[in-house]
Amino acid sequence: ACFASLVSQDYVNGTDQEEIRTGVDQCIQKFLDVARQTECFFLQKRLQLSVQKPEQVIKEDVSELRNELQRKEALIQKHLSKLRHWQQVLEDISVQHKKPAEMPQGPLAYLEQASANIPAPMKQT
Repeated sequence: ACFASLVSQDYVNGTDQEEIRTGVDQCIQKFLDVARQTECFFLQKRLQLSVQKPEQVIKEDVSELRNELQRKEALIQKHLSKLRHWQQVLEDISVQHKKPAEMPQGPLAYLEQASANIPAPMKQT
């Protein structure tokens, strides 16, 4: 009904913007009222279920918590996998750039050593 009032030929041919806005606002309000009634219906059913079968509500809660734990565990495993990958990449880089005789002391020394291995830019002719 909300969209119908916007695209209806009756409104397009000779109705001002304020009339269209009022019609759409009324349709939206009706929609929201029906949504509230539907939500109220389901909340009442949920309340009846919790009174008649409290164990069912507990089972649902436990099931939701299990699903959430599984989802979080999968996320942790994914992050650990990425962390291991990047630790290996960093280890490989540090092994390639370190020489057995000289070990850099601190971040500045490591940066200086790493920048010394960068080739000089080529001159354009």
